[in-house]
Amino acid sequence: MMGSQSNSINPLLSELVKFGASEEYERALKTANKVLQQQPNEENALGYKIICLIHLSRFQDALQVLKQAPKQISEKLLFEKAYCQYKQGAVQEALKTVSLADDNLKIKELKAQILYRLERYEECYDAYQEILKNSDDVYQDERKTNLSAVIANLTIEGSKKQVAPIDESTYERVYNAACKLIGLGQYNEAEKKLRLAEKMCREALSEDDASEEDIEKEISIIRVQLGFVTQTLGREKESLEIYNSILKEKPDDPALVAIACNNVVVLNRERDQNVFDSKKKIKSATSENLDQKLTTRQRKDIALNNCLFALYTNQVEFCNQLCSKLTEKFPDTARHVIIIKALLQAKSGKGKQAHKILSDYIESHPEYQFELGLADVQLLLEEGDIATATQILENLGDNSFKPGIVSALVTLYLAQNDWKTASKTLEKAVDWYRKNKVSNDNLEALWKQAADFHMRQGEPDVAAKSMEELLKIHPDDKQLQAKLLIAYAQFDQNKAESLSKKLSLGSKGTDVDALEALSWIMGTKVIKKASKVDQTPKSTNSELIEKKKKRKKKPGKLPKNYDPSVPPNPERWLPRHERSGYRKNKRERDRDRRNKDAQIGKGTQGDAANAADQFDITKMSSQAKQSVVPNSPRPAVVEVEGPRRKPHQMKKKKRK
Repeated sequence: MMGSQSNSINPLLSELVKFGASEEYERALKTANKVLQQQPNEENALGYKIICLIHLSRFQDALQVLKQAPKQISEKLLFEKAYCQYKQGAVQEALKTVSLADDNLKIKELKAQILYRLERYEECYDAYQEILKNSDDVYQDERKTNLSAVIANLTIEGSKKQVAPIDESTYERVYNAACKLIGLGQYNEAEKKLRLAEKMCREALSEDDASEEDIEKEISIIRVQLGFVTQTLGREKESLEIYNSILKEKPDDPALVAIACNNVVVLNRERDQNVFDSKKKIKSATSENLDQKLTTRQRKDIALNNCLFALYTNQVEFCNQLCSKLTEKFPDTARHVIIIKALLQAKSGKGKQAHKILSDYIESHPEYQFELGLADVQLLLEEGDIATATQILENLGDNSFKPGIVSALVTLYLAQNDWKTASKTLEKAVDWYRKNKVSNDNLEALWKQAADFHMRQGEPDVAAKSMEELLKIHPDDKQLQAKLLIAYAQFDQNKAESLSKKLSLGSKGTDVDALEALSWIMGTKVIKKASKVDQTPKSTNSELIEKKKKRKKKPGKLPKNYDPSVPPNPERWLPRHERSGYRKNKRERDRDRRNKDAQIGKGTQGDAANAADQFDITKMSSQAKQSVVPNSPRPAVVEVEGPRRKPHQMKKKKRK
């Protein structure tokens, strides 16, 4: 009996192998089911059935078969089980399954893919390095492309791991090299790489006889990344054209659509227009089926933008709900949510409550004192509370010596007519930078402002300290040396004499008398006028005598009927038709009547046009547009999931 059953299965198994080799997975699946009806635990039939389900993208069904299979068979199919879990989004479970399997090349490659999905890029980099070192087959190029994607993500995440340079022999790797430059903030260089990648992509796919539709589909990923770069560089019109052209084509990649839509919403917000278009696009960008398509950073930025959009469109209750979901899903965004909640209170006219929200959070999270303190200062200044805003800036510790903060403090002190404290603030800043020897590109401006301020305040000794620091940067600046000499002359004669010897004031050909006559205090116009006077030859007495005297103007003639006792007409200079006694003729009266009749019945249309303008944001006055705190969370522009990877493909598995 057993022998006859075995004989009936053998032809089915042969047929199963045949269908598998020809990639007829539907027929192979039916054949495998026939075999399993006769022998439920037949190992080859189970293996073929699972592989067919995987190729047909029926991953949940494949996992169900593996779950019901005997333990000895399921242990042999750990790779297939892990792959199905990976495709289903159960990435953590897939990693556990892979760790139970024997180490071989396909298990290592699947593990590297899982680590990439989990965003554990440093471990993923090590895994690919080991795979490349111990393998040599036709898939090496794909592995190098995947490795370049990992390198780009490591750079974007700010990892300090030492990585190998990217081999830029294919357009995918050139694209990944551009993403690496984006991570480094080198946007101009990244733009050049992206344009090169687009050109290489078009050439490579054209050589492979790809259709124009397929070429545009592949290039769209590069172009969205290019849109992000141009948007970051401030070329908003160009980036908006790129996004709209791609969205018009309706690409199949939902992640690409979400990123393009998010970035268009940011552009619309910055240009204060297209609110309805933004509402539609933010809905596309926040679709629920995108969690597995986007990185954590991208999902976080899009969710934060959704909160900000609700804030800007005055959806108070909805904004609060979104903020609660955001902090629950991404706890590290709590400080941004606090600013949004404070802005909601400020927009409702509750400035004191907004200040309390920020100050309470700063007290419990001092690490965010600088970031949230600046937001609090801006809200307080909008409320007119200069004293409290000044106190917050004073309590920022070493951050209070930043050039921008020093400038703000001086401005606030001057607004309160406290010149003495403003002078001390600048003096403290100069001393702090001198002691700590901090280098900063903005310090030169700080030295100049401090020197000018102290000279105006009659404090040449303090001003000299700032000018000395400037001389270290520009040692050959004669104008600066002259200013320092003037300052020294007021409090230290020895230093003034020493510095004067370095200045070549007594050069040959200099007219000392002319210099003394023309004080440097005199304006440039006076000096030019004096120089012209000096250049003209002195006039002699004979020449003056020869000059004709100017003739006196004769008095004007008066009218014959002039009566000095009668006052002149006050309207004598007005045209006749503007004088009070002017009477219109019949022609003018008829014209006025026609104009008046033409205006009857036109009020409704005019009112409707004016009413329409009320809802056109492009025609609103600047006062009608609501102000936003500059230090509040700005809408985040999301770059494409830059690194391009080639996914692991299941190989056909022949069973004997």
